[in-house]
Amino acid sequence: MKVLLFSEGLNLIKISGLGRAIMHQQRALTSVGIPFTTDPKDKDWDVVHINTLGLKSKRLAKKAHKMGRKVVYHAHSTEEDFRDSFFFANALSGLFKKWIISCYNTGDVIVTPTEYSKRLLKGYGITKPVYAVSNGIDLPFYEPKDTDRAEFRQKFGLKDDDKAVIAVGLYFQRKGILTFVDLAKRMPDHKFIWFGKTPMISIPHKIRKAVRTKLPNLTFAGYVQPDELKKAYVGCDVYIFPTYEETEGIVLLEALAARANVVVRDIGCFDWLKGGADCYKATDTDSFEKYIRDITGGKLPSLRDAGHDAVEDKSIDKVGERLKKVYEDAMNA
Repeated sequence: MKVLLFSEGLNLIKISGLGRAIMHQQRALTSVGIPFTTDPKDKDWDVVHINTLGLKSKRLAKKAHKMGRKVVYHAHSTEEDFRDSFFFANALSGLFKKWIISCYNTGDVIVTPTEYSKRLLKGYGITKPVYAVSNGIDLPFYEPKDTDRAEFRQKFGLKDDDKAVIAVGLYFQRKGILTFVDLAKRMPDHKFIWFGKTPMISIPHKIRKAVRTKLPNLTFAGYVQPDELKKAYVGCDVYIFPTYEETEGIVLLEALAARANVVVRDIGCFDWLKGGADCYKATDTDSFEKYIRDITGGKLPSLRDAGHDAVEDKSIDKVGERLKKVYEDAMNA
């Protein structure tokens, strides 16, 4: 069995969570000995695994069926996580939902990152088999090193006793960026650093205004390489994920793997985590502030090791085993 891993516009998405998920797929298949190609001109494959939603992707799925090949369609996106992102996203979300359903239905089977996103797809009326398979995490890469904290703090001009709070994501309202800026305003005694960026022309005015907020304790660091981001996870006092909607959230897996103290918004996507056991779950800005202060003030226990344990089942080699089963089922569909 040989797999064609297909993604449109990879150069445009490679720094996103989707780009990392695609790289993880390649490593996962290698870990279980499944041969693959990323070249659609290669004719020697049995299953195509499609990650994107463009016209080329849908056409390839239809072409594969005509060739008697099997199609695995990866549902990275839902209507819910499309909303509150780019300009006009909410107005277009209904059309987007119709399009993604038509794309996903070209698959013999569908893969999506979590049981939560699987439930959403089933709620759309999709009847094809849907498998929940994590995007995975490179556990050894994110294991903390003794020098990580000092290097992170030196780069961002932080003292060892500065209380550092970080978040990672695109400049989307959905990602909770307004909550992050509000927390920085409320907590001048903490340093807030947001990693990741989005072209300013593509986001609504209120988000551009938030990103341009000038506070001595607020930094928008832009995109950084994975090794620098890993040092930030290790070196911060608290990683928060104030997102309102996700299909999984690879950055959360990274933070947990790096043994950060994690506070997430209490939403359905994160029901695989146990609040108070492997992370803390906040419901609003007030509770985010309380959890941050209680963690940095030593009033709450660290959950760093428990958080790491929670993502061990999402290691790349285990993802490879699950994808192998998906491909085998697709071949028999």
